[in-house]
Amino acid sequence: MNNSKMVRVWDTCVRVFHWSLVAMFVVAYFTAEEENIVHIYSGYAVLALISFRLVWGIIGTRYARFSDFIYSPGHVLQYARQLLAGIPEHYLGHNPLGGWMTVALLAGLFVVTVTGLKVYALEEGRGPLAGLEQHIILINAYADEKEDEEEEHEGDKEGKVKNAEEEYWEELHETSTDIMLGLIVLHILGVVVSSRMHNENLIKAMITGNKEKRIN
Repeated sequence: MNNSKMVRVWDTCVRVFHWSLVAMFVVAYFTAEEENIVHIYSGYAVLALISFRLVWGIIGTRYARFSDFIYSPGHVLQYARQLLAGIPEHYLGHNPLGGWMTVALLAGLFVVTVTGLKVYALEEGRGPLAGLEQHIILINAYADEKEDEEEEHEGDKEGKVKNAEEEYWEELHETSTDIMLGLIVLHILGVVVSSRMHNENLIKAMITGNKEKRIN
């Protein structure tokens, strides 16, 4: 006979982090037009949340720690086979695929925010990466006309290089955002499939923090 009991799996910090991250990503995505301060600060919030999760993944409660849900590739493949066969093993915390999806989402969000900060630094000269874009220009008061012309030419060249650099980082930011959207879709599908396979509501679990522990 199988019995079950409710167990607290997701602590308050994990739950607040999860839904705050969802909210901040949605805000950032829908305020992505140029020079939108809401977009900038929501990006800062995402980066702060990621930083917190990395720390909490080391010192947090049992199911929040990376050591609890980062499995070996062999273990992940084994779980994938079980999933395809319709008999996946039940995990209280993240299953092997869900664990690596969590890592992929965090890594993807990190790339999105850092590339966004790079674009902000190049276009506006602001943000934590702006200091890397400052150039010291030494002008000789006694330079002759030829040297002035050479400096003007070099300035035009630097401007073209900077524009190309801006386009590169903008494209990287947009591409990483598109990849992030794909990961989010896969994550949602994984939640739906896992919920049905194990007859549990994973969305509700991330709200209440409780999951059902099966006892044989």
